[in-house]
Amino acid sequence: MIGKVTGRLDHRAADHVLIETQGGVGYLVHCSDRTLMAMPGPGGFVSLYTDLLVREDLLQLVGFLTLGEREWYRLLVSVQGVGAKAALAILGALGTEGLARALSLGDSAAFRAAPGIGPKIAQRLVLELKAKAPAIMALGAAGARPAMTGEVIEAAPAEVPRRARPAPPPEPPAAAVAQADALSALSNLGYAPGEAAAAVTEAIGAEPGLDTAGLIRAALRLLAPKG
Repeated sequence: MIGKVTGRLDHRAADHVLIETQGGVGYLVHCSDRTLMAMPGPGGFVSLYTDLLVREDLLQLVGFLTLGEREWYRLLVSVQGVGAKAALAILGALGTEGLARALSLGDSAAFRAAPGIGPKIAQRLVLELKAKAPAIMALGAAGARPAMTGEVIEAAPAEVPRRARPAPPPEPPAAAVAQADALSALSNLGYAPGEAAAAVTEAIGAEPGLDTAGLIRAALRLLAPKG
């Protein structure tokens, strides 16, 4: 399966691009409006993660700028009645952060901003995907986490000081990683740092040992409007 295509942008159309790889092979890749707008003009260098759509009469590559966007696409097409075209329309209209926020708030009306998405499909998307969204949000947050750095300087004779190679960075505790990723995901959804931190802290106190997805899910329940 083709998972990534990298090369020169040969042609850009309304819903797809043609990418010529170093070996001279051109791949036609369908993309959302947002992805297309983020690309350079013809002749520029592009790199897209891809998913292969297989039907009886069609083999079609679908392209994404990030792995997180690809996971959201796969989640969308898992819903009955949502094909590749509809999923790309949703990603183009909402983006990954808008999609995550719509699901976390149960906002089916937000999906109707995408061409071809009616009220029934919009409601089905919320009902089927709201509980699954935190797992994808956790993947996106982990990918954005900055790496830790560190180095060790070994002792040596005074006349010949010597610097050792950087030591491997220590692994942060799993609970701290889950907490940081949950805070990042909630921040991306538009929650203020204070309310996000309070919800995450309360969720940890109620259910110690939650992984990132579970922590996001629990915090979203606490942040949901009451009444």
